[in-house]
Amino acid sequence: MTTSTSSTSSLRGFFRLFTVVSALGTGLALAAVVQGAVDGPRWLLMLALPVTALALTAYGKAAEDMKSGIAAPGLRSGGPRAFAPAVVNGVKAVNKENGRPVADGQAVKSVFAFDLTVVTDELPPYRIEVRHPLDLQGLLHRSRAVVEYDPEQPWRVVIPNNPPREWLARANSLVPPTAEVKRRAGGVPAGFRALASGVVIAAVLLVLVWVLG
Repeated sequence: MTTSTSSTSSLRGFFRLFTVVSALGTGLALAAVVQGAVDGPRWLLMLALPVTALALTAYGKAAEDMKSGIAAPGLRSGGPRAFAPAVVNGVKAVNKENGRPVADGQAVKSVFAFDLTVVTDELPPYRIEVRHPLDLQGLLHRSRAVVEYDPEQPWRVVIPNNPPREWLARANSLVPPTAEVKRRAGGVPAGFRALASGVVIAAVLLVLVWVLG
C-alpha cells in the first residue's frame, strides 16, 4: 500500500511539474510572438509562431474531447478517480474509425458504443458514450453499469470489467435521474490552467520587456 501511494504521489507531482513547464513554455511562446510582431526581431516571430500554433492546437483538441460527448480514452495516470453508477441508455456496434453504426459487433474495426448516464455524488448527471471492443459487464443485456471516472475531468470515463461488489449493488438499485441530464460532461478542459497561466506569464514578460527595454 505504501509503495502504491508513493507511486501515485510521484505521478501527481510529475503532472504538476508538467503543467508548470507547459505554462512557462506557452507564456514564453506567446510573449515571443507578440514581441517579434511588434518590435522584432523577425526571427523571433518565425520561431515562436509554430510553437504557439502547436500549443494552441493541443489545448483546442483537449477542449474538443471534453465537448464531444465521447469519453476520452483512459484515465490519467496518477490522477484522481472514483466509481459511480450509471444508467445504460443503449449499446450499439460502431466503426472505431468514423463512429458509424455497423451490423457486426465482432468485426475487426468495430467497437461497442455504450451510451451511459453517469450519476455521481458530486456532479449533476451527465450523458457520455464510452467505446470499447468488449461487452464489459455484459451491458448488452443490462440496464445499469458501474463506471470509473476522473472527478476533475469527468469526460474521462471507463467501464471496469470487475467493479467492486458494493458499487454493483448500488448500480442495480439506481433510479434514473428525473432532472435534466447534461449532454456532455462538465469540468475544466485539460490544459486550461496551463493556457491561462501561460497568458498571464506572457503578459508579465511583455510588460517587463517594455518597461525595462
